[in-house]
Amino acid sequence: MNAAHLPDELPPGERASLTFLAIVASVSCAADLVTKAWAHARLAGFDPKRSGPKVFTVIPDHLDFIFAQNPGGAWSFLRSLPDGLRRPFFLFVSAAATVFIFSIYRRVHKDQTAMKWGLALALGGAMGNLVDRIRYGWVIDFIDVYVSRGGQEFHWPTFNVADIAIVAGVILMSMDMITSARSVGAPASDTGGASASRSGGDAGPPLSTEAPPPAPPAG
Repeated sequence: MNAAHLPDELPPGERASLTFLAIVASVSCAADLVTKAWAHARLAGFDPKRSGPKVFTVIPDHLDFIFAQNPGGAWSFLRSLPDGLRRPFFLFVSAAATVFIFSIYRRVHKDQTAMKWGLALALGGAMGNLVDRIRYGWVIDFIDVYVSRGGQEFHWPTFNVADIAIVAGVILMSMDMITSARSVGAPASDTGGASASRSGGDAGPPLSTEAPPPAPPAG
């Protein structure tokens, strides 16, 4: 994330509230862990009626809840790595992301609503997946979005509530940075326009109103 538009330090009264960060991050993390616990209790295991894994259909041909163990990152990234390398790597990445979010949040102004929500949601999602990696060494995914066409099913990689919070947080942070970049660029163009209007659009020296000196006498 580019933090170029964030100041190095803010007075305490202008900083974003740490209480807000703690509440939003805790709620999003709790929502993730509760839904994962439900998925583990209701969907893990074999369904003899279907002769396959358990499935909870939400929207036929579009959305199911299933139980999946994801040892990798988003979209099963690096899931093929040996456990001795994969688990420490993702634990380090999750811890580093948490520290980074805290450091950035201390530089956010209290009026930067999108950035405040974005960082808090991303932190909550990172914490939810971090808890799974500490407990199991893998992450519980259960939301299966797909489309059925011509007798075939096209599936989006299975995800969870933490992933939703992280993606929503990144989108909000991006919106804030785009808006900040535009607001930083706008005064410069306005100043240039004002300067041009004051000079009448002519960059040459101002005209003198004094009478010219008399010509020297001839020869």
